[in-house]
Amino acid sequence: MAQVITDKRDVDFVLHEQLEVEKLSKHEHFSEFTKKTVDLIISEARNLAVKEMLPVLKIGDEEGCKFENGTVRVPESYHRVYELFKEGEWLSLCDDPGWGGQGMPATVSLAVKNYFHGANFPFTLAILLIHGAGKLVEKFGTEKQKKLFLKNMYTGRWGGTMLLTEPQAGSDVGALTTTAVKNPDGAYSITGNKIFISSGEHDLTENIIHPVLARIEGAPAGTSGISLFLVPKIWVNDDGSLGGPNDVICTGIEEKMGIHSSPTCSMTLGSKGQCRGTLLGDENKGMRAMFVMMNEARLDVGMQALGCACASFQNALNYARERVQGRHLLAGGKDAAPVPIIQHPDVRRMLLSMKAYTEGCRSLLYFTGFCEDNIRISSDPAEKARYQGLIDLLIPIAKGYVSDRSFEICSQGVQIFGGYGYTKEYLQEQYLRDCKITHIYEGTNGIQAMDLLGRKLGLNKGQSFRDLLFEIRKTIETAKKLTGLEDMAEKTAAVTAELEKTAGFIGGMAASDKALTAYSHAYTFMDVTGDTVLAWMLLWRAAVAAQKLQAGAKGKDAVFYEGQIASARFFINTVLPVSHGKMAVILAADSTATDLSDDAFGGK
Repeated sequence: MAQVITDKRDVDFVLHEQLEVEKLSKHEHFSEFTKKTVDLIISEARNLAVKEMLPVLKIGDEEGCKFENGTVRVPESYHRVYELFKEGEWLSLCDDPGWGGQGMPATVSLAVKNYFHGANFPFTLAILLIHGAGKLVEKFGTEKQKKLFLKNMYTGRWGGTMLLTEPQAGSDVGALTTTAVKNPDGAYSITGNKIFISSGEHDLTENIIHPVLARIEGAPAGTSGISLFLVPKIWVNDDGSLGGPNDVICTGIEEKMGIHSSPTCSMTLGSKGQCRGTLLGDENKGMRAMFVMMNEARLDVGMQALGCACASFQNALNYARERVQGRHLLAGGKDAAPVPIIQHPDVRRMLLSMKAYTEGCRSLLYFTGFCEDNIRISSDPAEKARYQGLIDLLIPIAKGYVSDRSFEICSQGVQIFGGYGYTKEYLQEQYLRDCKITHIYEGTNGIQAMDLLGRKLGLNKGQSFRDLLFEIRKTIETAKKLTGLEDMAEKTAAVTAELEKTAGFIGGMAASDKALTAYSHAYTFMDVTGDTVLAWMLLWRAAVAAQKLQAGAKGKDAVFYEGQIASARFFINTVLPVSHGKMAVILAADSTATDLSDDAFGGK
């Protein structure tokens, strides 16, 4: 059967052959998750994705969400899928079973999400928000808050959001104006307006729990004076029963380029002076709480983007094998029979680019989850800190670089379909539209680049970056000893050395009076860091594949492993030379973008 969401064989390869995730079951924390159990979970997730989620993707896009008098209705077909999600306990995969979670490894949960996002990313967006809001309660809530909210959220009975962005502030969270005034009973009266709130209102659940960023009266200006509050749509009484409606109202939903079946809401709090919330965590520490959940949220955005890319690639691959058009370039004479377009060189170039990027990005995202799993099973504080540093460093790449490349893959997916790709007859154009939002929310990709340069490059006095280079070089040394990979290993070593040099240069520039010039090249630095990390991931895959071939792999397995080596060769030989050129641009430190006057941009 043709793959329609993502390549099952490749998912299994990363889990069991590259990362060897079943070794986690040797530790008590994950003892239940043997290879047999993991395979069963992945199989069930794939079945749900293909049989239930994918069939309503186009329906949901066409039907969209309906807003009327403060009420939002999602596509009717989503209600059945949501019930299946609750029944299968798919909402809180990695969380404490005591609160309704499954306690599974993060690596396995990312594989599950790979299928879910590829099948219907707009639907799964609501699921991620419930989990993210629940995670805040679990991490920062009082025992009372956990008892009242957590299980209801992790089991999907109640929804969840994040009320962060405001019209006048945008990404500048410190400029928010939402206020909180403490009441005699210990609760707070909240007043303000929020925009771009995914699933801020919908009809999938009986209640929605809103974590809200607001400033307590008298608190300092900027981010240092922001607190976090829990604001239920329906007030929750001390005994867990539902009280009356809270004064948090949806005033409209956005008409968007994509994700039409996911409501993006404008929200007003306290228009009647009756919006109540409870403090979540400490006063003036709301941004600290947000950063705790930011890694997970940004990794999930990378998974959303990859889901679109994987599905676009699989559809393009199937189409290229079936669509007969044009003659083979080496076929003799005008009477030669037309061939499937997969035999045309430029189509092959695009398909191989899509293949290499989806495989490399999958490995990168799963590896980031694998680092989280190793933190959970390790008893060594230094080892925990090393893995956490790798996660922190890789997150801007996992969100920014992966979503950039995924959008390009979706664009190539449209291109392979030609004119049909531009029509609504096929899903290719929807994948492209839906994917675009992953560049924007949870911090635009420009913010990811600034984060990488300004915060992550110097993290732990630069040790996390050195740890990353060490991991890359370990794979390079392995590959150098394998027949057929020597040249790829040398080229990856060269780009890694150049990245180390470039990082030192741009990091120093960012700390100098040329900081504006440095940050004008931050995006390019994120690109070349991502290229190097992806070369590492693909070389790692190729090393595993080469060893399997040397051990005598045959049949379909041999073909698959040969494909892994080809992906690495293509990427290392065609992308890394461009990466060297981009690093030369950074080292030249051109300052035109920051030197040019505002008026000189034109338009006046």
